[in-house]
Amino acid sequence: MAKEMQVVGITVDPATQSPIVILRDAGNQHILPIWIGILEANAIAVGLEKVNLPRPMTHDLFKNVMDSLGIRLLRIEVTDIKDNTYFAAIHLEAGSEKIVVDSRPSDAIAIALRYGAPILVHEAVIEKAVRIDSSLTGADKDKWTELLEKMDPEDFSKYKM
Repeated sequence: MAKEMQVVGITVDPATQSPIVILRDAGNQHILPIWIGILEANAIAVGLEKVNLPRPMTHDLFKNVMDSLGIRLLRIEVTDIKDNTYFAAIHLEAGSEKIVVDSRPSDAIAIALRYGAPILVHEAVIEKAVRIDSSLTGADKDKWTELLEKMDPEDFSKYKM
């Protein structure tokens, strides 16, 4: 089973200085942080802001090729997490053929944002991942409260949808 989530922002982990893309479900029950690279954060930010660059970047090129070939993006799914590495799949439709392509979540998210396509996260990922939700208590809640308090609100809201 998978839960639809939205990208609500990009922030920086104060401990590692790594960018984090923040996903949240519509019911505000689960918030899922995914640590990503700086270039991937930039690609996601460009997608969030719907920036038209003078030349296509990689994710724009991917979209242009798919559009030229008549391939539809149905959805992306964050499918698994193993040893703190997330896995994703891009679900495409070419005519009557369904195609699933392995992807890094950051690339899949950047492409989904360009299409306005659904972003789904498997429930097993939500359960296994470091996450923030309303049911957190004790040390986990304290860890996330501390992390979020250290984050600059300007950075978090800069790319908020």
